[in-house]
Amino acid sequence: MAERMTINYEEKPCYDIVFTQDFDLLADEMQALGTEGRRVAVIADSNTARLFGSTVCDILEGHCKEVLLHSFPAGEPNKTLDTVKGIYKALIEAKFDRKDLLVALGGGVVGDITGYAAATYLRGIDFVQIPTTLIAQSDSSIGGKTGVDFDGYKNMVGAFYMPKLVYMNISVLKELDDRQFYAGFAEVMKHGLIKDALFYEWLLDNMYEIHDRDSDVLLEMVMKSCTIKKLVVEKDPKEKGERALLNFGHTIGHAIEKAMDFSMLHGECIALGMVAAAYISWKHNWLSMDEYYEVRDMFVPFNLPISIDSIHPEEILQLMKSDKKMEAGQIKFILLKKVGKAVIDRTVTDDEVMEAVREIYFSDEDAKE
Repeated sequence: MAERMTINYEEKPCYDIVFTQDFDLLADEMQALGTEGRRVAVIADSNTARLFGSTVCDILEGHCKEVLLHSFPAGEPNKTLDTVKGIYKALIEAKFDRKDLLVALGGGVVGDITGYAAATYLRGIDFVQIPTTLIAQSDSSIGGKTGVDFDGYKNMVGAFYMPKLVYMNISVLKELDDRQFYAGFAEVMKHGLIKDALFYEWLLDNMYEIHDRDSDVLLEMVMKSCTIKKLVVEKDPKEKGERALLNFGHTIGHAIEKAMDFSMLHGECIALGMVAAAYISWKHNWLSMDEYYEVRDMFVPFNLPISIDSIHPEEILQLMKSDKKMEAGQIKFILLKKVGKAVIDRTVTDDEVMEAVREIYFSDEDAKE
């Protein structure tokens, strides 16, 4: 049994998200896209190629002209134009044309890279998302953002390019190690904080089931998270306004990722960024002190960091000013008016940023005290 959600673009159906607990419907869904007579390239990183590559390729065999599996080393450091170049080379050597199709099998890095390769190979070919991590299922596979990092700067090269289908097999989340799972949960929590206080409360109420990775609870959680993102991206598919709310925690979070040379996972850095943004929201008199501490502390039971001891506030500020979210030299922040209601704010000063970063900076001196 599967659930289905349709993403609309310019008020017209654009693609479906299929929520299920297995790969049983994948062949039918791909055939519905007209894969007969088309080449299909499954793009995966080294981890997802090992775990799911053979399964997905075997399912697609017989339902298309040819199946190619192309993999690259796992990890954010490989989210580069060189990796995209490797995909281009494989497609050219296999004589892929505009009628053929790519499948992104993996987490956020795989989805972003594959989507960008699809957007730019022969000026655009179709692609499908099969997200296999919580961060990809709940967030990055939806909305058509694609791209790569450039010289360590997050997603500086990219395109808005919609998939033809997003197929979510929730059962694969049980294959994730704990650190990857909880890092993905940061994006789930973000959706509640920016748009839905009731969902935020639901996550806290179902904490133990989430820890146990209860199948029904995970399915409901991912669907609720995707519903929130759907409502945002349909109103603003190319981030000219409200879609920027989805960047809550990312302004400082991306700078921490860069400063840490990607040794921390994306979701871990975003959790720290959300704590800092909530702190600024408190200082703007939007959140009360108790609300700020509640938001901060709720990351702890989900194994996400709320402090860090190896960054320098001055470096974080400078890295933020190289972020793609800068507008006319002004840092665009997403802050909380209250839990469940985020706003775009362009008045945050450098001093406020420094104070917020110091709030999450745990130094050796702090430990002595």
